Amino acid sequence: MTKRQKAKIMFKGLSNLASLMANAGELKAKAGEMKDRLAAVRVEGSSGGGMVKVEATGEQKVISITIEDSLLQSGDKEMLEDLILTATNQAMDLAKQAAASEMSELAGGLGIPGLDDAISKFAAGS
Repeated sequence: MTKRQKAKIMFKGLSNLASLMANAGELKAKAGEMKDRLAAVRVEGSSGGGMVKVEATGEQKVISITIEDSLLQSGDKEMLEDLILTATNQAMDLAKQAAASEMSELAGGLGIPGLDDAISKFAAGS
């Protein structure tokens, strides 16, 4: 490899680095916007035919749990625990999917290699 070819490769690498640095501000702004949008996303998981409902945000934080009175009066603690667990897991899965969708939408056009794969793995729970 000639000195000229080596220099060309080196300058191309520097050009890519400069491009990433130039996009850093845009990336930071997008990250802030993403955080705000995820906080605003609401999803609901339910179980027992809607007798137990769990609401969560796109940040995967549970914000409310609603249990029908008749279920509380049944006295079946084990069944109630299972229903809460099922509704919570469903809400978390929906929150992950919603977060991945928001991230994919906001990250579009950034041109960061591998970002789309990382987002789909996040949504799949990997």
